[in-house]
Amino acid sequence: MTFDDHEIDNNWADEVPQDPNLQTPEAFRARRIAAFQAYYEHMPLRRSSLPRGLDMQVYRRLRFGSLASVHVLDTRQYRSDQPATLAAAQDPALTMTGPEQERWLVRGLESSGSRWNLLANQVMWAQNDRQAGPAQSFDFDNWDGYRVQRRRLLEHFGSGRVDNPVVLTGDRHCTWVADLRPDFDDASAPVVGAEITGTSITSGGNPDVAAFHAAYDPIMAESPHWRYIDNQRGYVVCDVTRSELTSSLRVVDTVWAAQAVVRTAAKFVVEAGRPGIAEVTQEPAALAARRWTGPIFDVHDDENAFPLR
Repeated sequence: MTFDDHEIDNNWADEVPQDPNLQTPEAFRARRIAAFQAYYEHMPLRRSSLPRGLDMQVYRRLRFGSLASVHVLDTRQYRSDQPATLAAAQDPALTMTGPEQERWLVRGLESSGSRWNLLANQVMWAQNDRQAGPAQSFDFDNWDGYRVQRRRLLEHFGSGRVDNPVVLTGDRHCTWVADLRPDFDDASAPVVGAEITGTSITSGGNPDVAAFHAAYDPIMAESPHWRYIDNQRGYVVCDVTRSELTSSLRVVDTVWAAQAVVRTAAKFVVEAGRPGIAEVTQEPAALAARRWTGPIFDVHDDENAFPLR
């Protein structure tokens, strides 16, 4: 269990709210303190995460024998404010985690002693262009806004000192499966890891699958590191063995009916010792365009990415 932004304020960064012109620093700090207290009281967290005023210890490590270590990240409390341009996103001073957490992560990845290193992470690592053609458009709240630190960590993934890194991400209300490279603009750059971004269970209501694919399929053709995309509602189950990690995308046709049937739309395999996504398989039902019924809601994170009806 870890938080992202909406537990406190959309796209907050350390002590900076989304709308500093509408919230005074004092008001936002009071909001953060109250939100942390409510979060701790309602979530299954250990006493080590008990809030202390403005601070809450959330990043931590869970080890499952020699099979897997889960490095739980906090990409909100210590991050720099989001940049506004692609040029600004290249600033080496920008950090998503803060220097102390980054050192903690690097040390833990190197010394985990586990077959798999899984990162429980909030926002996407993989480069995510949102405009087809030569022009590019990015959401700088993601790791696309913190490019120097991202490249540094991904180069560490590929250094030979980290066993089988896989990033498990939320936030997008869509399923996004990608190979991770230190340089996403260079198709010849080595693949150093895999990222599996899970969809939302119900947020947004039923998805507009046709509009999503109309917007993103042309961009996927220009993004060789993307291996699978979709915005059906559901969840991802990861089965981990010594030899492979298999992630099953489980979806429903509608979130508005209690009798909705859960089915497996796709599976993604990562093989131990082979960075990246080794195999993507889709069930036939997931390949056909479907007509969805029921309300569709704006879910903020991708509100401008494709048209909603």
